[in-house]
Amino acid sequence: MKLIIDTDPGIDDAMAIAYAVAAPEIDLIGLTTVFGNTHVHQSSRNARFLLNKLGLDIPVAEGAAYPLGSDTHAPSEHVHGPEGFGDLTEILEIGSNHDLPAAEFLVEMARIHKGELVVCAVGPLTNIANAMRLDPEFTGNLGQLVIMGGAVFCSGNITEHAEANIYHDALAADEVFSAPPDTVLVGLDVTLKTLYETADFEDLARRSPDMGAFLRDISRFYLNFYREVGGLEGCGLHDSTAVIACSHGSMFNMVETGLRVETEGDRLGATQPDPARSVVRVCRNVDGAGVVRLFTERVASLP
Repeated sequence: MKLIIDTDPGIDDAMAIAYAVAAPEIDLIGLTTVFGNTHVHQSSRNARFLLNKLGLDIPVAEGAAYPLGSDTHAPSEHVHGPEGFGDLTEILEIGSNHDLPAAEFLVEMARIHKGELVVCAVGPLTNIANAMRLDPEFTGNLGQLVIMGGAVFCSGNITEHAEANIYHDALAADEVFSAPPDTVLVGLDVTLKTLYETADFEDLARRSPDMGAFLRDISRFYLNFYREVGGLEGCGLHDSTAVIACSHGSMFNMVETGLRVETEGDRLGATQPDPARSVVRVCRNVDGAGVVRLFTERVASLP
């Protein structure tokens, strides 16, 4: 399966990218970056740093710096740290970004790999909306779009109503859901059922002394946030669960519904069923323990 991850690394993004590199059924052919957990230039730097650490030479195409219609963004430093990797603040600039911006890169790759490219979006959906605006054939050329976002049947995590990725560009999200391709939504309805605890990170570090230990180290900041804010002794495998859904759909129970996103007011970013819109497959339940096991097994195979 040919895969591009649209990402804002981010600690859980780093985990998802490591999983994708380790998974034998995935051919990761590029990363596109977006604002979100970090500023977009940090996202791109972090993505190139990760790929170098993983020994993979693939393009990183930088995308949107701000939500649609805005010229500001405040990163989630309290969740992911000032540079996106927890307490790690000195991150090397390695290599350079692809010549094409993210939306153009996505459009070109979808044309080249028509019908077989899967895009997994694990940040705000601005790059996806921009690709749809750029090329009306984009969604038809994709094999599948898998989105980590939304809280359709549960409470949000950035407000009572909204999940962070959708909230950070509600206009883009609503635009994507207005005319979706073959789309799977992997939201908080399932990702909070895939808790990865301190003991899991320690096990991963023992089995993968380089990459596993790196993920353990940067995740201490993230785990502390979950402990202090949510009272949880683990973090959701949010982005990794979305990548796993790209190839292991049988691990999920899904319902089909159209979706719309509130774009203003107190319910900004709320993702709600709308039967008048094209169908999206929304993950309603998951084999959480199975996802945790699969993540560990695959990432533990890395050095």
